[in-house]
Amino acid sequence: MHALSSDPKAISFFAKELSWLSFNERVLQEAKDKNNPIIERIRFLGIFSNNLDEFFRVRVADVKRRILLSNLPDAHFEENEALLNQIQKKVLSLGKKFNHIHKQIFNDLNAHNIHVKQPEALSEFHKQWLRDYFNDQVLQHLSPILLTENRDYSDLINDTMTYLFVEMRNDNDKHHHALLELPTDRLDRFVILPPEKTRRQKTLMLLDDVVRYHLRDVFSNFLSFDHIEGYEIKLTRDAEYNLDDELEEGLLDKMSKGLKQRLYAEPVRLTYDEAMPDSIMKVMKKRLGVTHQDALIPGGSYRNFRDFIAFPNVGRGYLENKPLPPLKSSAFDKHDSAFKAISEQDILLYYPYHTFNHMLEYVRQAAFDPKVTQIKINIYRVASRSQLIASLINAAKNGKKVTVMVELKARFDEQNNIEWAKMLSEYGIKVMVGLPALKVHSKLCVIHRKEKGKIVKYAHIGTGNFHEKTARIYTDFSLFTKHPDICNECDDVFKFIETSYRPFTFKHLMISPLNAREKIYSLIDQEVKNVREGKVSRITVKVNNLVDKELIEKLYSAAMEGVKIRMIIRGMCALVPGLAGFSDNIRVISIVDRFLEHPRVMVFENDGNPQAYISSADWMTRNLDHRVEVGVPIYDESLKQLIIDTLELQFRDRVKARLIDSEQKNNYVNRGNKKKIRSQIAIYDHIKKWESSRT
Repeated sequence: MHALSSDPKAISFFAKELSWLSFNERVLQEAKDKNNPIIERIRFLGIFSNNLDEFFRVRVADVKRRILLSNLPDAHFEENEALLNQIQKKVLSLGKKFNHIHKQIFNDLNAHNIHVKQPEALSEFHKQWLRDYFNDQVLQHLSPILLTENRDYSDLINDTMTYLFVEMRNDNDKHHHALLELPTDRLDRFVILPPEKTRRQKTLMLLDDVVRYHLRDVFSNFLSFDHIEGYEIKLTRDAEYNLDDELEEGLLDKMSKGLKQRLYAEPVRLTYDEAMPDSIMKVMKKRLGVTHQDALIPGGSYRNFRDFIAFPNVGRGYLENKPLPPLKSSAFDKHDSAFKAISEQDILLYYPYHTFNHMLEYVRQAAFDPKVTQIKINIYRVASRSQLIASLINAAKNGKKVTVMVELKARFDEQNNIEWAKMLSEYGIKVMVGLPALKVHSKLCVIHRKEKGKIVKYAHIGTGNFHEKTARIYTDFSLFTKHPDICNECDDVFKFIETSYRPFTFKHLMISPLNAREKIYSLIDQEVKNVREGKVSRITVKVNNLVDKELIEKLYSAAMEGVKIRMIIRGMCALVPGLAGFSDNIRVISIVDRFLEHPRVMVFENDGNPQAYISSADWMTRNLDHRVEVGVPIYDESLKQLIIDTLELQFRDRVKARLIDSEQKNNYVNRGNKKKIRSQIAIYDHIKKWESSRT
């Protein structure tokens, strides 16, 4: 997993891909944990499955690409081959755990009068209902592809969908084969059957089983056969795509072409029902052009658990998490105008503990406020029915100058963002699509307002997207400020995106790729200097991913100097903590719970006068050197203390915190005689009290 030298000072790193799989194992632990409500456990299976899909589409595809390019200098062929083997071994191991947990959860559902049944186990009443349901609701959505010899059909498969590979045969051994897409994009994956005897008993079926049970009805009118079998498969492709360099072709057209290329990209994984006979699997591999054994992943009968994220709770309310109603910000709530509130003080929101409506209201008011002259905003990911987009369009209708930076290369949101860019342009909004070599990942919104004859600027700087849906399940910070220097620098970020050839100076903000790396290094160096001088020194970091090797080396050096370093890393962590005489001053935990931990936060002790920053940037090379990212210092002492308090609660978590150690064991942090704190609940309670104290 990592290379250790006999020299204790030799730099050591976890492979980021294996570290990511370790993170997804923590998600699987939540599915296994019987302390979680059972419906939430099922949904964690969906999260695990969805994560694994993206892992293969992006990270495994990247490893395979590096192997294919092994003839290039410094390609590290053997290293990448070994890594791919380790990935394969870990994925298979997790798959076995997944199948066991899945079966256990479905058994546990029975105790709550919820039964997920196979068609064969249904009563005659339910079988007749299911037959009618299939004929009336399902059959119309089924479009089989009949397979012939000597053709590769992989280019017809959509890698977001699940298929049945169907074999029909006669007793004389004549065979027919077909691909049948399960219409989960048009029908609910979970079919709730009507009550038969008592309403307490809830019966569900998966659409997969409904189709499989009626396979004969799909084909019998057109083909002659005595036996028919269908086995689920799912193909996963390389998510990268290429853009050509034809100058006359617009970027939107290039992006559209690139998305179409993704459909035909190299398969990186074919998962299949492990009950599939070898004879059928041989035909399947040939018809789908899968030649590499490492791309084949066997598993249970269901190949796509992503939809389980939305598994319905048909039982009692206690079978899922008790809601935590989003809190209102007292700072915003005591004013009838967002601009009056921000003029009085900087405001910090922490989603989903705080409601995202304050952000939506900030933009909604700006859209028709006669004093507002201009709105500038970054869009990376937004909701499919975005109130924020509606407000920007309304602002344009009200004659405001609106500039929207739409990042077309936001992976898996490209098509949505292309459509948003076109729509916004149609309303006369100035749409910028970023820099050719840099993704724009910052979370900025700057508003110009005319007050007493002068233009006054207001800024929002955040760690997460302007997305109404994810703001209910991702934890993220949002800072609203009228600080003149910070607002001017935020304005300059938009100018940098538009005219990157001009020189810009940022004294307050951390801007990737301009000064973020240097600023972080400088803050680390100051902590090293302090510890050498016997002053108070500590570094506290919270990010999604830590994989930048130069930055990790910097942390190792600081730790060996005596700086205490605490980190909360949700996902990939290439740093190896706890090595004696080397990284034993570094402690890393990871928290996986009901909300996805998403903020990027840095606190440098600075001899008792902490410096705190929130940022859109993870500690990855791409975020520091190849994206436009923005970090902002928190100057308001009460807001700074709130951030520090929430971090302290997370380090005291004894329910959902895992210790990241040198062996990636994913052990829960030992409670000992400490209080049983679940940090996400404790943070909600803390913010609720904090807001009450400020009214």
